[in-house]
Amino acid sequence: MSPKHSPRFLEIVEDSKRRIRETTVDYVRLKLDKHENFLLVDVREESEWTKDHLPGAIHLGKGIIERDIEERVPDLNAQIVLYCGGGFRSALAADSLRKMGYRNVLSMDGGIREWREKGFPLSRE
Repeated sequence: MSPKHSPRFLEIVEDSKRRIRETTVDYVRLKLDKHENFLLVDVREESEWTKDHLPGAIHLGKGIIERDIEERVPDLNAQIVLYCGGGFRSALAADSLRKMGYRNVLSMDGGIREWREKGFPLSRE
């Protein structure tokens, strides 16, 4: 069940979604299964990350991604897929990275909730 979000939050998410590229949970699973070279970034809170996350993901929470991304990913052409709980925070983070000059950023629509619903593998490492 997806949380109820405030109208103003939804407005800024929709505004960001007009400028970013999104992808599906199935597409990300396919990329992982094919062992494609891309960076998978969980932008959720630390407590959410600790509970579980997608295999191979790194954690750069929404609150710090803009501060820390250049050190972790200096290549502005790197292929990056962001995800969160449902695809809203990752859309906001993707828009921020776009503004910072990153050219190949995708936000995974549906987030980890849809990933779980499909029974795809999760990691707790």
